[in-house]
Amino acid sequence: MTTHSQSRAVLVAIQTPRVTEDELDSSLQELTRLVKTLGYHVVGVVRQKRSSDKFATVLGEGKLIELAQWTGGPGTIRASFDRPLHKAAAKREEAEAGVPEESEEDEADAPSESAPHPREQAEIVIVDCDLSPSQLHNLERAAGVPVLDRTGGIIEIFSRHARTKAARLQVEIARLNYLAPRLRETGGGRDRQSGGIGGKGAGETSVELDKRRIRDRLKELRTELAAIGDEHHMRRARRERELTVALVGYTNAGKSSLMRAMTGIDVLVADKLFATLDTTIRPLYPETRPKVLMTDTVGFIKKLPHDLVASFKSTLDEAAGASLLLFVVDASDPSFRSQLDVTRTVLAEVGATDIPSLLVLNKQDRLGPEAHASLKVEYPEAVFLSTRSREDLNALRERIMRYFEREMIDEDIRLPFTAQGVLAEIRARMRVLSEDYDAEGLTIRVRSTPENLRVIKEKLVRL
Repeated sequence: MTTHSQSRAVLVAIQTPRVTEDELDSSLQELTRLVKTLGYHVVGVVRQKRSSDKFATVLGEGKLIELAQWTGGPGTIRASFDRPLHKAAAKREEAEAGVPEESEEDEADAPSESAPHPREQAEIVIVDCDLSPSQLHNLERAAGVPVLDRTGGIIEIFSRHARTKAARLQVEIARLNYLAPRLRETGGGRDRQSGGIGGKGAGETSVELDKRRIRDRLKELRTELAAIGDEHHMRRARRERELTVALVGYTNAGKSSLMRAMTGIDVLVADKLFATLDTTIRPLYPETRPKVLMTDTVGFIKKLPHDLVASFKSTLDEAAGASLLLFVVDASDPSFRSQLDVTRTVLAEVGATDIPSLLVLNKQDRLGPEAHASLKVEYPEAVFLSTRSREDLNALRERIMRYFEREMIDEDIRLPFTAQGVLAEIRARMRVLSEDYDAEGLTIRVRSTPENLRVIKEKLVRL
C-alpha cells in the first residue's frame, strides 16, 4: 500500500465487556503510533462499546454513519444493486462470515452528538482489532475508503523495515498467509475461467488460481527460509561456547540504542515501532575477556500476529539460545508492566522461558524522583539506566560480567612455549589473571567457564 506524509486516517476501536477503559486507551495509543509509523496522520477516532467485535460491520448503524462523516462514504453496507449468487456460493459466503445478526442495541450506537464535524476527510480506516474478510469488505463498503485491521498494519510495517533476506522472506510468508483468505473480498473472484479438455466443466475461479499461486509461493519461500535457517544454525553451533546476551523487549523500548551504546556498532535507532527486524550480533566494546556477544532482536507488541511470531521463529531462536536475556523496558511508559508480560508470552512460544534473565529499566532520565524511588522498591534487582549515561552503561557491563563470572572458576594452566595457538585461544576466551614465565614455558592463571577449560585441557593433551 502506498502512503505519503499527508495521508489521513481515522481509527476505529471497539470496547468489549472484557476490555477496560484504560486498556482501550492504551491500545489506541499504541495503534496511533503504528499508524504514524506507516506515515499517516490521525484525524479522528470512532469508539463504541459493543458486546462483541464479531458483528458483520463491527460498528452499529449509527456509528457507521459517524464513520462515514469522516470518510465521505455511504455509511451503509447496502449495495446499489445485488448481484445474484449461485446457491453454493451464497451458502459458502454465509458460512465464512460466521457473525451474529446485529439485532441487539449496543451502547452509543447512534452518532455522537458531541462529535465535531470532520474538517479533514480520512483516506483510510484503521481498526484496532483483527477483522474477518467479510467484516473488512463490509466496512470498506460503508466507509467508501480502504480499511486496514491491526494485523494488516503490523505486517505492512514489517514489510517496510525488513532489510536482510531472512527478514524479507519471513515477512512475505506472514503477508501471504494474511492475504490468502481475503482474496474473495477483492472483487472479480467469481468469474470462471474456461474448463479443461474440450472446454467442458467450470474450471477454476480466478480466486482459486490466486490461492494456488500463493500456496506455491509459500512453499518456495519456506524452502528458501529453511536453507537460510540451516546457515544460521551452523553459525549458532560455532558460537556454542561463546557467552551471549540477548536484548529482548517491547518495540521501541530502546534495545537498539542500548545495543549501539554497548557494542559501538552503527545500528538503526529510530523513534518508530519495529525499527529493527534483523538480528544483529556483536561483541561488547571495549572487548571483554572472556568475550561476550550481544544480540539485538525484533521487538514485540500486544496482539502480535501469530503468523509473524511463527515466521520470525528462526530470528527469535537467537534469544532462545542465549546465555542471558536482558528484558529491556521503557521505565517511563506507564504500561511497561503489561508490555513485559507480552514479551514473556512471546518468548514462551519459542521455548525461551528457562533462560536466566535480568530486567533493565531503560530511560530512567525521564523518571521523576518519586517514580524512580517507587520502582527501586518494586524492582530491587533491576538495572536502572539511560543509554546517554556512560556511568550507567559501565554499571550494566559490570553487572553482566559479574553474572557470568559467578559460574567461572580460577585455575592454573601450564603451557610450553610451542603452544602459541592454545595461548591465543586462552586470551580470546578467558580472563588472564596472571602469567609466570620460566625457562621451559609459562604458568598462566585464568578465570574461565568449566566448558572452555575442558576444551583447552583436551588440546594440551594432544600436543
